[in-house]
Order: sequence, then structure tokens, then C-alpha cells
Amino acid sequence: MPVPAEYQRASDQFYDYLVDARDTAGFWSTHVTYTMTQGVFQVFRRRLSTKDAIAFAHVLPICLRALFVSDWDVDEEKKPFASLEEMTEEVKLLRNDHNFSTKTAIRDVAKALRRHVDEEAFDNLLAQLPEGAMEFWQS
Repeated sequence: MPVPAEYQRASDQFYDYLVDARDTAGFWSTHVTYTMTQGVFQVFRRRLSTKDAIAFAHVLPICLRALFVSDWDVDEEKKPFASLEEMTEEVKLLRNDHNFSTKTAIRDVAKALRRHVDEEAFDNLLAQLPEGAMEFWQS
């Protein structure tokens, strides 16, 4: 069996996402976009059970899936969804000396991410997650 296309083109697809999110956020570099995306993913992941987080990861492209689960402390206390402003401040705490996340970081990542996933599968999954998940990923 051949290597699935998802794996063959994983790096290209990941870079396409980073460029898209960079441009959406008005950034100058994909490096800062990477940190912003990782921060948004971690903030969202902290609000899900492990089972729900794994289900969410499965609707992401392979490299974004890897980023979503990287550095995961599965024993970290689960947090409730909060205001967008509060969760954005939490995004900015990741590597805060090198984090240039925008005030609209969650929305910026959501807009770009939706252009790189199967939106129907993405929304169907979000509808099954706890209250607040769908609102988190509105673009």
C-alpha cells in the first residue's frame, strides 16, 4: 500500500497553514504564527477531556494534529471555557517572552484553520464537544 497523501504532503500542508495564519494575523513570520497556534491549541485542549481532545485532533491535518498533542500534560487540571479575552490572555502565556499573539489570536487561528480542515467534519465534531467548543472556533 502506498503512503497516504496526507503523510506525503504533510510538511507542505503545514507550511500552507502557517502562511495562511501568518497573513490572517498580519504577522511577519511563520515562527510567531507557530507559537500563536500552539498557544490557541493548548488553551482549547485544557478545556476538553482526553477523549474529546483526541477526537478533535483527528479532524486536523497531520502536522497540526501533532502540534495539538505536543507537550501535553494529561494530568493538567481541566479548565472551563471563559471569555474570549481571558482565553486570549492565556494564549499569550506560552513562551510569553517570545509570544506576539494578537488580541484576536483565537479568531485568527480559527479563520485560518477552517480553510485547512474539512469544515463539515470539523463542525460536526465541535457540536459533540462541551458547551463553549463551537463558540471557541467561530471565525
